[in-house]
Amino acid sequence: MAKLSIAQRLDLLKNLGRPTIRDYIPLIFKDFTEFHGDRFFSDDPAILGGICLLDDIPLTVLAQVRGRDIEELKRVNFSMPHPEGYRKALRLAKQAEKFRRPVICFIDTPGAFCGVGAEERGQGEAIARNLQEFMMLKTPVISIVLGEGGSGGALALGVCDELAMLENALYSVISPKGFASILWKDGAREKEAAELMKITADDLHAFGICDKIIAESEGGAAKNIEFTASNIAGWLRGAVNRLRAEDPETLPDKRYAKFRKIGVFSE
Repeated sequence: MAKLSIAQRLDLLKNLGRPTIRDYIPLIFKDFTEFHGDRFFSDDPAILGGICLLDDIPLTVLAQVRGRDIEELKRVNFSMPHPEGYRKALRLAKQAEKFRRPVICFIDTPGAFCGVGAEERGQGEAIARNLQEFMMLKTPVISIVLGEGGSGGALALGVCDELAMLENALYSVISPKGFASILWKDGAREKEAAELMKITADDLHAFGICDKIIAESEGGAAKNIEFTASNIAGWLRGAVNRLRAEDPETLPDKRYAKFRKIGVFSE
């Protein structure tokens, strides 16, 4: 499809008609069973977790949930998880490691919630612990950015063996609005900020951060969700089979090496 500008992609990602993980699950997986709760505080509907089958391979799926109408937006806190959401994700990832199930993470959030309650319950610690623990999991971890992948809220599900992005997705260490608010004290300049940040799938593939760009249907994923879901499923099958063939004991070291290569630095 014709390449969209970043401004067009931002508009596309914010559109309530864009497919969410709840649209994709029945098209990609079989027998999905959702689990709830972090066993510390409560359940967080902004992060969905459960087990399912990809063909006949058992998997654990962890996903950030976008709202499709105002009621769902409020229920999932506008896709901004609380710490209990990240703790639920970690609980299910450790369970997956125990039973040798690959973990599939779907990223779609503008960032973690920064309200008083979330901070009181340890938002920063929950994200940091996910970064640490996911790095050491002895089971395959695969992440796909479906839409917005903003800030530490996205990175908490982004420590993986292979990372893919949908064609129009964006992935960054801070949202464009946050970038604009800090740099220019004007969040309305988010589209200008996004142009500077180099956060498209093409940019991140060129930088070696994104391993695969998954094609969307012409005009965006909402135009033909079956086409986009089929492309996601096709790539997932290959990634799962590649990583299941690896020795689980070697996965943490290889994952660590993957992330050590990201970025430019000098000593």
